Amino acid sequence: MLKKFIILIIISLGLGFLCGHIGFSLHQATAVAIFCASILGTLFFWDFRLSFAFLGVSILLITRTINLENAIRSASLEVILFLVGMMVLVGLMKDAGFFAWLVSLILRIKNLTAHKFLISISVISALLACAVDEVTSIIFIVAAIFEICDYFEVDPTPFLITSVLATNIGSSGTVLGNPIGILIAAKSGLTFEDFILRAFPIMLICLAVLIVIVKFWYRKPLLDLDNKIKELGANEILVRLISVPPEKELKVSLGIFGLTMFFISLHHRLELFLNLEPNTILLTVPLISSGLVMIWKWRRARGYIEKDVEWWTLLFFMLLFAQAGALKYTGATDVLAGKLSGLAGNNISALTGIVLWISTIGSSILDNVVLVTAFIPVIQSFQGLNTSIEPLWWALLFGGCMGGNITLMGSTANIVALGILEKEKNVRMTFFRWFWVGLTVGIMTTIVVWLALTYIPFYKV
Repeated sequence: MLKKFIILIIISLGLGFLCGHIGFSLHQATAVAIFCASILGTLFFWDFRLSFAFLGVSILLITRTINLENAIRSASLEVILFLVGMMVLVGLMKDAGFFAWLVSLILRIKNLTAHKFLISISVISALLACAVDEVTSIIFIVAAIFEICDYFEVDPTPFLITSVLATNIGSSGTVLGNPIGILIAAKSGLTFEDFILRAFPIMLICLAVLIVIVKFWYRKPLLDLDNKIKELGANEILVRLISVPPEKELKVSLGIFGLTMFFISLHHRLELFLNLEPNTILLTVPLISSGLVMIWKWRRARGYIEKDVEWWTLLFFMLLFAQAGALKYTGATDVLAGKLSGLAGNNISALTGIVLWISTIGSSILDNVVLVTAFIPVIQSFQGLNTSIEPLWWALLFGGCMGGNITLMGSTANIVALGILEKEKNVRMTFFRWFWVGLTVGIMTTIVVWLALTYIPFYKV
């Protein structure tokens, strides 16, 4: 631990001094050094990431690198409140048995085969990640995979990996699937409709690519599962094992969630009709819904706020956003944007490729929220170009999601799923068992995104 801390200090200070020598001001170099220290602190000391965030913001304020007003403004309270509201709604759905019911409903497959099972868990994982956060969706999908694989007495690991890869891909499909989606929407002005029209189709293509790859990669486990299905016969017993009838409370919960999704999907049109600021409806609808939920479930309301809302993570996000705001406030991101623009020759297609591949590789090592938070001010600095920078936002979104598949620490969903695997099945995932399939899927899906953003005019609007 001491060795890692020394490395962190040396790299952060070294980067600060380097920035000073290449033309950055003192405050710009300080902002870069502090942000670098927080990133390395997150990478080296994951359990202490909030401590680094607290200390980083404090140093920025004391050194007057950023003032209090701009630090608060940069903390993106609107994004945090949106996530709080959605977490309360997910807590309600969890209590009502929504996830167990959904899995039991979709997995009632006639004439079940290994290939049907693989496709179904891939599609379910991706679509569920589009509607709720990726961590909640993966917890319930993994539970269903264990139930089915236990019944057929096969190794669940290949199917768990497939599910996690599909979850990361699916989280790019809508603004709700990943915290970086709502963060990008809030900072770029992109709407829910934009995500459905532009991100969702690419997500579906990437999901199809994933299914083709894993069907080849796991052909032996699929053959083993097919043999077990033939040996044990039809899946009526399996259906009874996972059958969960919808109750009144679940129906009401589905109605609340459905209405929330309806108004979120129409937020841009409602904002125009009511003459509201962009994203006002998007960011307040979950708060209205969660407020009504806490009135309805008033005995459980404190539990939703204290247990279902991930305050540790949200505080980390807020302080990290403030540190990224210091990069923008001091003008450090303008300098970085100028360097990248010179590298790409002000060519938006080249810039899109650079952003996509840097974010893909970076998010395979770092938490994608950390990476996206660092990149957002840089992309905002490109607004002076005489062309639309919208492809850069899509590149950042997809790079942050697709890169998470490359390594087993690339996304929170990976870590959660593998933790459950180790706890429940005593199976410890090795780095390379994940890496080779994750790298293949990560590279192939990123190439799909790159081609779409580069050559399809629809994404250059």
